[in-house]
Amino acid sequence: MNWKELRVLVTGAGGFIGSHLTEHLVALGAHTRAFIRYSSDGQRGWLSQSPVANKIDFFHGDICDADSVSAAVKDVDVVFHLAALIAIPYSYQAPRAYIRTNVEGTLNILQAAKQYKIQRVVQTSTSETYGSAQYVPIDEKHPLQGQSPYSASKIAADKLAESFHLSFDLPVATIRPFNTYGPRQSARAVIPTIIAQALTSDTIKLGSLTPTRDLNFVADTVDGFIKVAESSQAIGQVINIGTGKEISIGDLANTIIKLIGKDVSVACDEQRLRPENSEVDRLCADNTNAKKFTHWTPKNTLEDGLSQTITWLEQHLAHYRPQDYTV
Repeated sequence: MNWKELRVLVTGAGGFIGSHLTEHLVALGAHTRAFIRYSSDGQRGWLSQSPVANKIDFFHGDICDADSVSAAVKDVDVVFHLAALIAIPYSYQAPRAYIRTNVEGTLNILQAAKQYKIQRVVQTSTSETYGSAQYVPIDEKHPLQGQSPYSASKIAADKLAESFHLSFDLPVATIRPFNTYGPRQSARAVIPTIIAQALTSDTIKLGSLTPTRDLNFVADTVDGFIKVAESSQAIGQVINIGTGKEISIGDLANTIIKLIGKDVSVACDEQRLRPENSEVDRLCADNTNAKKFTHWTPKNTLEDGLSQTITWLEQHLAHYRPQDYTV
């Protein structure tokens, strides 16, 4: 793809991964439209202070509203669909909101893309759709398990994308990132939770310390989005984006403590525990298809990515409430 000749829409553009992807597309020279959830004060999420904000076409709307989605998709060539409700604990409290946003919102994108004959749609999935690993590493043939309302909603969204490809030949590729981290990630995620607490307290409060995760630095995840969009072989496929390495939450906390260089203890906080049958015990990606179909490989080591994240978070602690449990 010659990005300089393409008009691109990013939904969820004001969020963590979306803002990094939007800025990267601008750097590639793409004519970039950012779909931002409408608010009366006109906030743009993490793009509000972006150094390239004047090069972005901002579109304020609601992913649940088919009319605003249709207007946003019209006249673009490529759609990166990232808009979603993502916090797992909140999905226990408000599952209907996840169906509306993650399932109906994805349907709105697919309908509009079909109507306007979009060249490529990249659907954003999540490794949470696999649930606890039945075998490791996890390839794309692994069974899907709805171990939380969040993961169930994302499974449904992914299957909708698959159905539009098979039924209408819509050029959809589904990217399935494993756990992404880095600057701008919200406090509901484990890495900013650990870092913020370690910087401001002598004790880090976490849920279960034994689950393992496959951690991707956000720059590598963004590179995965670009490569999946560029690959004709990825159309109709689900592509894992992961390192193929796993680390337990407890070992992750100790690694971060060592990098910060502070004497900090780790304690289990029961309110942070998932329901027993909802906890995903192990995630570790098989990234063979990413290498085969897109030539994607991660470039950042865990230590390098964590160091960059710690530095950023030290400078932006005002965005976080380290001692509060963010659902």
